[in-house]
Amino acid sequence: MTAYPAWTPASRPGIIPLHPLTFGTILGRSFAALRQNPRVLLGFALVVQTLAYLVVLGGVLLVMWASFSRLDTLQEGTDEYDTVMAGSIALTAVAGIVLSLAAGALSVIVQGIVVVEVTHAAVAEKLTLGALWRQVKPIAWRLIGYSLLVVLAVAALVAAVVLAVVGVAIVAPPAAIALTIVVIVAAIPLTWWLMIKLLLVPAAIIVEHATIPQALSRSWTLTRGRFWPALGIILVISVIFATVAQVVSIPMSFLSLGLTTIIAPTGDPEPTAIVGFLAATLLTQVLTLLLQSVAVVVQSTATALIYIDCRMRREGLDLDLLAYVERRDAGAAGLPDPYRENVGRTVAPRIAPGPYGAPGYAAYPPGYAQPVFGPRGAAAPGYGPPAGYGPPPAHPVYGPPAGYGQPAGYAAAPVQPAPPVALSDAPASPADADADGAGGQDPARPGTPAEPEASPTTWTAPGAAPDGADRGSPWS
Repeated sequence: MTAYPAWTPASRPGIIPLHPLTFGTILGRSFAALRQNPRVLLGFALVVQTLAYLVVLGGVLLVMWASFSRLDTLQEGTDEYDTVMAGSIALTAVAGIVLSLAAGALSVIVQGIVVVEVTHAAVAEKLTLGALWRQVKPIAWRLIGYSLLVVLAVAALVAAVVLAVVGVAIVAPPAAIALTIVVIVAAIPLTWWLMIKLLLVPAAIIVEHATIPQALSRSWTLTRGRFWPALGIILVISVIFATVAQVVSIPMSFLSLGLTTIIAPTGDPEPTAIVGFLAATLLTQVLTLLLQSVAVVVQSTATALIYIDCRMRREGLDLDLLAYVERRDAGAAGLPDPYRENVGRTVAPRIAPGPYGAPGYAAYPPGYAQPVFGPRGAAAPGYGPPAGYGPPPAHPVYGPPAGYGQPAGYAAAPVQPAPPVALSDAPASPADADADGAGGQDPARPGTPAEPEASPTTWTAPGAAPDGADRGSPWS
C-alpha cells in the first residue's frame, strides 16, 4: 500500500505578516492589536494608570495638607509666614514630580505586558494576564531600574544645564538669555534622537532577558538603518494622541463651564456649584485616564513591532518565526522560544517586498551568481559547463552523441559489424506458411525452407531453479 502524507491545515495568521514590515503595516497594526486582546491590554493598562493616578493625587494632597496646615499657626504678612508659604509650595512641587516619576516607572510594567502579548500575537498565540505576568515578573525590577536610571540621568542633565545658565546669568545676563535659547533649540532634536536610539531597550530586556548594558547596545545596533521609520511612527502616534487629547479636553472644559453657570448663575460658592464642578472634573479625569491607557498600549505595541521588524531585517527573525509556527501547528511540543534562538545573527540585507508581499533579497547567497537571461532561444551569457566536467563519454557501439567531440586521450571501442542474414530469392507471403505446422520443406512449394518451429521459452521466475524446482520465495 502507498502511504500518503496526512493533511495538515494552514498555519493560523497572527496580527502581522511574518516578513519585514512596512511603515503603514506597523502604524496600522499598532492600533489594530488592541482588538486582539482588549481585556488584557486595555484592562490592565487602565487599572495600572488609575492606581498610579490615585497614588500621585493622594500623595500630593497629603503633602499639601501637612505643609500648608502650618500656616494656620502663623500671622499672615510676616516674614515667617512668607517663608513657610514658599517652602510649602516647593515641597508640594517636589513631591508631585517624584510621585509622577514613580507612576511613570509603573507604566513600564504595562509596556512589558504589552510587548510580551504582541510577541505571542505575532505567531497567533493568545495568553491570559497571569501567563503574561509570569513572563514579565523575572525582569520587572530590571525594567523599573532602567526607567529610574533614565529619570535620574535626565534630572542630572537638566540640573547641570540650569546651573550653567544661572552661572552665566550672574556674569552676563544677555549671554545667559542667548545660551538658554540655544539649549532649548538643541535639546529638541537631541531628545528625539536619543529617544529613538534607546527605544528598543525595554523590548530587549523583556524579550531577550538582557541586562541593562546589553539592552542599550542591542537597541543602538537594531535601530541602525531604521532610525527614520521608527521616528516617523512614534511621531505620528504622538501627534494623533495629542490631537485627540485636545479634541476631548475642549468640549469637557465647555461642559464644566456650562454646569457651573447653570448650577450657580450668580457665581456664589454654593454646595451645588462645588458638586457640579467636581462632577465635571471627575468626568474629565476619567476620559483622560482612558485616553492615556490607550496611548500607552498603542505606543508599546508600536515599539514591539519596530523591535520585531528590526530583527527580521537584520537577523532573519521571520525565518525563525515561520519555522516555529510550522512545527507548532504540526504538533511538536516543547519548542524553544524563537525570539531567543538566534539573537545577534546577521543575514543578507532585505529589499522591498514583492508584488504578493513576499520579502526580497538584495543579493544571492554566497557562492551563487545571479543569472543573466538573453533573448528566447539564445544561450544565457556567461554560462558554461561546471568546472571539472566535459562532454559525456561515447557509447561503445553507437559512438559519441551528436554535437559532442571525443575527449582528449579517449579511444572509442571498435564497432562490431552485424552478422549477415541469408534471404531467399523471393520473399514468402503469409499464404505460404506451413499449414500443418510441420517443419522441413513446404509441400506446396518444393525447395522452399519452412519456418522453424517456435521453441519453448526458457524464462524462469526469479528465485526458481532452472529445472523448475521450487526453491522458495526470497521474501518468505
